[in-house]
Amino acid sequence: MSELHDILAAAGRRRTELGLPYAGALTPPEAYAVWRGIPGAVLVDCRTRAEWDWVGRVPGAVEIEWVTYPEMTLNPHFLTQLRRQVDPEAVVLFLCRSGARSHHAASAAAAAGYASAYNILEGFEGDKDAEGHRGTVGGWKFHGLPWLSP
Repeated sequence: MSELHDILAAAGRRRTELGLPYAGALTPPEAYAVWRGIPGAVLVDCRTRAEWDWVGRVPGAVEIEWVTYPEMTLNPHFLTQLRRQVDPEAVVLFLCRSGARSHHAASAAAAAGYASAYNILEGFEGDKDAEGHRGTVGGWKFHGLPWLSP
């Protein structure tokens, strides 16, 4: 439990350093430890359906699109779907491709009363490398965390 305390403390420090409007930011390995170590914690994968189908899924994650594909417009039902599937008292970890959409999802969730909303830095695929490819310099997959190939 001390490891989880240290992880959440680090996430809280990032919140302060980065001026985040939600509980904090976690690296993918930290997020996995929190998800598995805190009863009732929920991982919300807010990528698009196309990304889940074509790039891969995180087993056990709640899937709620932040934007819809192919239009890439904001999902107007995001908070309604979140409230329907995730208890506002839960520790909620948001994951997208690189950490940008999940930042917005965590911000919206925090504003809607989710006090323990966290963003997962690096996302599922991480940033692009020098050749423009993802998945080689960071992200959920890069760190060898559980995922299912399409």
